Amino acid sequence: MTLKDLNPGQEGTVISIGQKGPMKRRIMDMGVTPGIKVKVIKVAPLGDPIEINIRGYELSLRKAEAENIVVEL
Repeated sequence: MTLKDLNPGQEGTVISIGQKGPMKRRIMDMGVTPGIKVKVIKVAPLGDPIEINIRGYELSLRKAEAENIVVEL
Protein backbone atom coordinates (compact mmCIF):
# COMPACT_ATOMS: atom_id res chain seq x y z
CA MET A 1 0.00 0.00 0.00
CA THR A 2 1.28 3.47 -0.79
CA LEU A 3 0.68 6.80 0.92
CA LYS A 4 -1.55 7.78 -2.01
CA ASP A 5 -3.94 4.92 -1.09
CA LEU A 6 -4.63 6.23 2.43
CA ASN A 7 -7.81 8.21 3.01
CA PRO A 8 -7.96 11.46 5.02
CA GLY A 9 -7.76 10.68 8.73
CA GLN A 10 -5.86 7.41 8.26
CA GLU A 11 -2.41 6.91 9.71
CA GLY A 12 0.35 4.62 8.50
CA THR A 13 3.98 3.77 9.15
CA VAL A 14 6.48 4.36 6.34
CA ILE A 15 8.13 1.10 5.27
CA SER A 16 10.25 2.30 2.35
CA ILE A 17 10.63 4.93 -0.33
CA GLY A 18 10.61 3.33 -3.76
CA GLN A 19 12.07 6.08 -5.92
CA LYS A 20 15.78 6.72 -6.25
CA GLY A 21 17.57 9.94 -7.06
CA PRO A 22 16.35 13.52 -6.57
CA MET A 23 12.75 12.61 -5.73
CA LYS A 24 13.83 10.25 -2.93
CA ARG A 25 16.21 12.90 -1.60
CA ARG A 26 13.42 15.54 -1.62
CA ILE A 27 11.06 13.20 0.26
CA MET A 28 13.70 12.33 2.86
CA ASP A 29 14.70 16.00 3.28
CA MET A 30 11.08 16.67 4.33
CA GLY A 31 11.49 14.17 7.17
CA VAL A 32 9.67 11.25 5.59
CA THR A 33 11.92 8.33 6.51
CA PRO A 34 11.29 4.61 7.10
CA GLY A 35 9.75 3.87 10.49
CA ILE A 36 8.00 7.25 10.89
CA LYS A 37 4.23 7.60 11.38
CA VAL A 38 2.38 9.68 8.78
CA LYS A 39 -1.23 10.87 8.97
CA VAL A 40 -3.15 12.02 5.88
CA ILE A 41 -4.98 15.27 6.63
CA LYS A 42 -6.51 16.23 3.31
CA VAL A 43 -6.46 15.15 -0.33
CA ALA A 44 -7.30 17.62 -3.10
CA PRO A 45 -10.29 16.67 -5.31
CA LEU A 46 -8.06 15.47 -8.14
CA GLY A 47 -5.58 13.83 -5.75
CA ASP A 48 -2.83 16.40 -6.04
CA PRO A 49 -1.54 17.63 -3.56
CA ILE A 50 -1.86 15.39 -0.54
CA GLU A 51 -1.49 17.10 2.83
CA ILE A 52 0.10 15.03 5.60
CA ASN A 53 1.04 15.47 9.24
CA ILE A 54 4.45 14.17 10.24
CA ARG A 55 6.18 14.83 13.58
CA GLY A 56 3.69 17.64 14.25
CA TYR A 57 4.35 19.40 10.94
CA GLU A 58 1.95 19.70 8.03
CA LEU A 59 3.43 19.07 4.58
CA SER A 60 2.11 18.87 1.04
CA LEU A 61 3.23 16.08 -1.26
CA ARG A 62 2.63 15.65 -4.94
CA LYS A 63 0.68 12.59 -6.04
CA ALA A 64 3.80 11.22 -7.79
CA GLU A 65 5.77 11.48 -4.53
CA ALA A 66 3.02 9.81 -2.49
CA GLU A 67 2.93 6.89 -4.96
CA ASN A 68 6.57 6.13 -4.12
CA ILE A 69 6.13 5.95 -0.33
CA VAL A 70 5.22 2.44 0.84
CA VAL A 71 3.25 2.38 4.12
CA GLU A 72 1.48 -0.12 6.35
CA LEU A 73 -1.51 0.57 8.57
